[in-house]
Amino acid sequence: MFRTLLTSSRFAPLFWTQFLSALSDSFVKNALVVLILYEIGSTEGATLVTLAGAVLIAPFFILSGVGGQFADRFDKAAMAERIKRAEIAVAVVAAAGFAIGSITMLFVALALYGAFAALFGPIKYGILPVHLAESELPAGNALVEGATFTAILAGTIAGTLAAGNDGSAWLIAVSVVGLSVLCWLAATRIPPTGEAAPELVIDRNPWTSTTTLLTDLRSDPRIWTGALIQAWFWLVGAIALSLLPTLVKELIGGTEGVIAACLLVFTVGIAWGSLLAARASKTRPNMALVPVGALLMGLFSIDLAWVVSGIRVPSAPVGVAEFVSSLQGMRILADLAGLAIAGGLYIVPAFAAVQIWAPVDRKARVIAGCNVVSAGFMAAAGVAVAALQSQGFGLGTLFLMLGVMNFAAFWLVLRAWGRAGVQDLAAFVYRTLMGLEVRGRENLPKEGERAIIAPNHVSLLDASMMHAILPSHAAFAIDTGMANTWWVKPFLKLVKAQPIDPTKPLGTRHLINAVKGGETLVIFPEGRLTVTGGLMKVYDGTAMIADKADAVVVPVRIDGPERSPFGYLNRYQTRKAWFPKTTITILPPVRLALDQSLKGRARRQAAGAKLQDIMVDSAVPPAN
Repeated sequence: MFRTLLTSSRFAPLFWTQFLSALSDSFVKNALVVLILYEIGSTEGATLVTLAGAVLIAPFFILSGVGGQFADRFDKAAMAERIKRAEIAVAVVAAAGFAIGSITMLFVALALYGAFAALFGPIKYGILPVHLAESELPAGNALVEGATFTAILAGTIAGTLAAGNDGSAWLIAVSVVGLSVLCWLAATRIPPTGEAAPELVIDRNPWTSTTTLLTDLRSDPRIWTGALIQAWFWLVGAIALSLLPTLVKELIGGTEGVIAACLLVFTVGIAWGSLLAARASKTRPNMALVPVGALLMGLFSIDLAWVVSGIRVPSAPVGVAEFVSSLQGMRILADLAGLAIAGGLYIVPAFAAVQIWAPVDRKARVIAGCNVVSAGFMAAAGVAVAALQSQGFGLGTLFLMLGVMNFAAFWLVLRAWGRAGVQDLAAFVYRTLMGLEVRGRENLPKEGERAIIAPNHVSLLDASMMHAILPSHAAFAIDTGMANTWWVKPFLKLVKAQPIDPTKPLGTRHLINAVKGGETLVIFPEGRLTVTGGLMKVYDGTAMIADKADAVVVPVRIDGPERSPFGYLNRYQTRKAWFPKTTITILPPVRLALDQSLKGRARRQAAGAKLQDIMVDSAVPPAN
């Protein structure tokens, strides 16, 4: 799909427009950063570097509302061409700044680049859902994100190295203008999109257009949540990239080449993570990757904080070869790569989902609203980091705080998405680690059907595996003792559960009524996990509920997890493995056929015996 899109007239011109635009922006920004760090010095340099990032981002908060309205009101391709044509003048300002060595003029150019980028953002992401099918959106977003960060990489390296060499000012100036012209030429090839909302009245007041945009965005809880999730990615990226140059120069004592090497690893990581996310999103965005990405970003941020806290500032400058050959250098690069890959996994499905959810006539404004929220997060992060740095907070502490906040984001994403998000995450983890294969999905009961799903019990993972594959109307019967344990309680808020006290004979009454009302109930009929590899004793309670509720029993056979450390079999009983291949087989529903003359205890025992036979039969795989 990637090759098809890159050669398609529907996508390729936008791809190259975005690539060249990001290349130009990053070239100017990072050349300016190097000039600040290596000419102004470290006393004021760190704060000015952070300010440079804020200057580039702040216009998104001010102008995205107007940009979104223009993008929905007019043809997006025509708007892209006009913006990129006007941007040539900004490139001339930047070129003049480099030529005469004026940091003030370069800051002005950076602000103007940010303003045009704010206007272009709703256009580029609004074009994608117009020209691409829903199944193509994850790949399209991944390519745009990959192009963006590859351009950032190229611009960063070129800008860093060019600014670090004397006598290159005129070469930089010519390059900036040349990139801008090429970007405009690519924009002229973008296919027309038509006017999404031709009757829309443009509000040219940045304040009211932005507030209206955010109000509309918040009116749809799903899209608003998606906007917040996206904004978190940009906040993490902004903080990491703003701290990186200072980390390299002040703590590592690295040269401009070391900064370029670190940014190379970070940018390639983002691109790789974005492509991995696209490959994992076959027919729709794989939302499970979002919490996985947040969790991994937290882990790598904390490890980076650990490494940074133990660094001793060298007495002599450190070159690329020396940095890469050191243990600390390799660990920093590994953490940067991990953080970036996790970011790519996180942002691609999250952004594609918002594009799909947005109404056709409001897509550009929804994207503009997301840009406003992201810009607000990034600007606030820039100000906060600059303030913390001015108060003496070290880089290790800042990365530690970033890691902890990513863990909080992981939990909040799961809370926001509820059961569906937890299911997607669990299914992804089990498919990835244990090759989970599900057979017989057609045997699952429909919503409203009286049914009890009865799996065998082979490991501590069984309940979460079943939750990952079952329809949303299925509820779990859970022992009250287990339900009240500290580590289970948080997860019960994300699943549909029916607590039961097995010591009270009347405790099953509400379960019977629930099944009678059409609820599908999941009950593990065995009294404990298997310690033999075979079926353990099947208790009568599950059979009694099925009988009194007049429900069918859907037996389920779980094979594989008993070999994992989460099963109770020892290494003498089976060959143990951390992540054994796992298969869940959902068998056809069975109704307990009981003698209608049986009553009371005799009927309960007969029902239990029937269920025992069903479970024994289901535990034996069919012969090939």
